[in-house]
Amino acid sequence: MRLYATVAAGGFRRHATYRVATAAGVFTNTVFGFILSYTYIALWDERPRLGGYSMDDALAYVWIGQALITVCGMMGGGFEDELIERIRTGDIAVDLYRPADLQTWWFSANAGRSAFQLLGRGVAPMVLGWLAFRFTLPSGPGGLLAFLVAVALGSTVSFAIWYLVAMSAFWLLDGQGVVQVAWLGGLFFSGMLLPLNVFPGALGEVARVLPWASLLQVPADVYLGTYEGWGLAGAYAFQGAWAVVLFGAGRAAQAAAARKVVVQGG
Repeated sequence: MRLYATVAAGGFRRHATYRVATAAGVFTNTVFGFILSYTYIALWDERPRLGGYSMDDALAYVWIGQALITVCGMMGGGFEDELIERIRTGDIAVDLYRPADLQTWWFSANAGRSAFQLLGRGVAPMVLGWLAFRFTLPSGPGGLLAFLVAVALGSTVSFAIWYLVAMSAFWLLDGQGVVQVAWLGGLFFSGMLLPLNVFPGALGEVARVLPWASLLQVPADVYLGTYEGWGLAGAYAFQGAWAVVLFGAGRAAQAAAARKVVVQGG
């Protein structure tokens, strides 16, 4: 465990060195937050309580999305390109022979990255957005803690998705096609464009049970106090179940990849 804690700390420090990139990310997230906020204001003026959200709730949803876009990897996990490149060049064979589990190693590194992104690119846009729009805040320290737990679970599900995406490069000539599909899926089905509660009919029902809902929709609803008691436990169970399923799939893909490396090496 000490090894993986060190890897996580290294992931945090690695991303903390990119101060200019972090500042640029805060600026970009804030600008898009303002654009989406005024779009949502116009939409909620025409359709009050759309999706069950008040205007203040809808604005909070916008800024939660901007805070979590890199934390929960809606548009990329932040590590898959590097892992795909190691697979493409064959350097992954060295990683598989190391006395450390490949999946846990990358998970730890990604956990450090997510922690930094939450502090570096998540807090500042939320504060600036609240100063401008005074949106809904969590219901006390307990509500904030419940939200952070949902964010941690969402980041875990995100890692599991992007790890599977990266593993696909073992069997494809180029993993970028799968990356683009996952990027579009994450952007649409996480609720980044519009809350999944707004999606009509069967589309909404399907979207709300896909793993991408764990990345933004569930944490946002936890933040807004939609879930209480057993409902909150159910939300966590939804995220946790997807994490277990996707981690298991990633583990199976890793084992198959290891066998392939052994066969080719032999």
